[in-house]
Amino acid sequence: MLLIELPCDGCARPDGAAQSPPMSYAPALPTIAEAIQASLSPVFMLTGIGALLNVLTGRLARVIDRARVLEERHPALQREDRSRAAAELRRLARRMKVINASLFLAVASAVATCAVVAMLFIGALTRFHIGQWVAFSFILAMSLLIAAFVAFMVEVRLSIHAIRVRDELLH
Repeated sequence: MLLIELPCDGCARPDGAAQSPPMSYAPALPTIAEAIQASLSPVFMLTGIGALLNVLTGRLARVIDRARVLEERHPALQREDRSRAAAELRRLARRMKVINASLFLAVASAVATCAVVAMLFIGALTRFHIGQWVAFSFILAMSLLIAAFVAFMVEVRLSIHAIRVRDELLH
């Protein structure tokens, strides 16, 4: 059987010299304060993402409610109204897909932003040099947020086209 001796604090080394205990790393308070300051921008970004998520979920709820109403009315509608309702249901389905894509991108951006904040503290509390990972995660978070806003813009355009008032109702 193989026995491995582990060094202990204060034990003598093989050359007879006293062994010093390993030094532990404890970050200074200014280092932690710097990490908190560096994390403020991503935290504000999270607040904005939260507001975007609130708007998107509100829009999604309204689209779903409208689709449910049309689905309930659909069997009782006349042929012309039924085709108009089917067209509107197709537009609503497309809007739901775009809103869901925007929601996914915004949540992914929030996750990447949270990773940035976590890495800022990990870097401050340890000796790991993870600056490149922090930068990459922040760029990823911003890219996902841009994509979420683009999807939101597409959905707004779809909703504007869906709300056209028919000419026969204007006369």
